[in-house]
Amino acid sequence: MSKLILSLEGQVIREIELNKERVTIGRKPHNDIQIENLAVSGEHATITTILNDSFLEDLDSTNGTLVNGSPVKKHVLQNGDVIEIGKFRLEYLNPQASQEAPDFERTMIMRSPMAGAPKAAPPDFSKTSIEKQPLVVEKPLQPPPQAPHAAPQAPAKEPAAAPEPTVRSAVIQVLSGANTGKELELTKSLTSLGKPGVQVAVIAKRPHGYFITHVQGASFPLVNGQALDNQPRALNEHDIIELAGIKMEFFYK
Repeated sequence: MSKLILSLEGQVIREIELNKERVTIGRKPHNDIQIENLAVSGEHATITTILNDSFLEDLDSTNGTLVNGSPVKKHVLQNGDVIEIGKFRLEYLNPQASQEAPDFERTMIMRSPMAGAPKAAPPDFSKTSIEKQPLVVEKPLQPPPQAPHAAPQAPAKEPAAAPEPTVRSAVIQVLSGANTGKELELTKSLTSLGKPGVQVAVIAKRPHGYFITHVQGASFPLVNGQALDNQPRALNEHDIIELAGIKMEFFYK
């Protein structure tokens, strides 16, 4: 599980596990991570975690937010990133974070599937020793009697591997607003929809279907007129999604 190490001037204050989708950082007591310092805004920043990835967003704070020394508004956190808020530092630790960062500045964010595990290094045969034993023959060996020729046996066939489940390609079509009729094909593992700071949801492509999860905003998106909760919801053919005042239809191609 990903976590943050909060420190001040090199002294570790506490460790925070990112065990919920949205974690708030700020000076006010209602924040998940409260930092009582005048350099920290009342609601300074948020960290949203989806699957193995975490997204940092500065909430228009007075003094800004730095990551590895550079000011950011929105940033996809990588393992070892250091967030600076005033004189406080938050080190992000997550060895499973994806290496390819999407363009989080856009309203719709695409995430490519995670790369496979690195290949193991080939064995070093130069360090392998083989002790040779002398061959001792006490008497001449007689050739074994010839057996009648048998028909060659066909090599045994390996059992075929079970095919991996495949998911049909799906599409989101906008039904209202300025982009009515526009379609977005859900080809990536994660697609983020909505208006940052207002309402954001993420559609995750999984081996057994597509799932929508609320990420940001005081009110939850609607699916077929019913509000989402904190758990992912499976999407079915022709579901109607209402997000940030826009209606969209989910369907398979």
